[in-house]
Amino acid sequence: MEKKTVLEAKKIRKVFKKNKTEIEVLKGVDFKISEKEMVAITGSSGVGKSTLLHILGTLETPTEGEVFFGSPPKNLFQLNEKKISEFRNRSLGFIFQFHYLLPEFSALENVMMPALIAGHGKRAASDQAKQLLDFVGLAHRLNHRPAELSGGEQQRVAIARAVILRPQLILADELTGNLDSENGEKILNLLIELNRSTNVSILLVTHDMVLAARMHRVLVMKDGLIV
Repeated sequence: MEKKTVLEAKKIRKVFKKNKTEIEVLKGVDFKISEKEMVAITGSSGVGKSTLLHILGTLETPTEGEVFFGSPPKNLFQLNEKKISEFRNRSLGFIFQFHYLLPEFSALENVMMPALIAGHGKRAASDQAKQLLDFVGLAHRLNHRPAELSGGEQQRVAIARAVILRPQLILADELTGNLDSENGEKILNLLIELNRSTNVSILLVTHDMVLAARMHRVLVMKDGLIV
């Protein structure tokens, strides 16, 4: 039985203008990811990997092209700004290289944040966040702020935050880029376990070929295209 498509990009172009010069970063990318699938996008620096990820996550708009999500497919860039924001919060989980945790809040509060924004009650959000922090091995660090956590611990908090609303797709950009090999392995194993236990699809951009090899599929970007 063919798996359902979670996300599909069609002919994505992205042109940046610098002074009077146009730089075409993406040149018509076609891409699809299925439910429960783990996909890595690799390629040298500057080929457009992060730009593509940001467009797929509706953090940037394409110059041309369309992105469809779910079944029946929803054309994301035809939604208004409010609907896109709601979609992003409820259906996607983001994990970045630099965590982007809020420094003034504890690990527990950082993980609770998406649920609170989505209108969940404080008690329910706290209970969910505690369960997830336990899952990622940080039940003993609930009340620590990011500055009191190691890089690996901060990334685990970021993973817990990314999945609290049970997204259909996790988008990760160089999530092990600042970690040593041991912590990078722990983070990768966490993602694989999340994929197995929740069926979430995972799309990650990485230079780490060891990490990429653990995904179901590896795509290579070159000169603004997937080759």
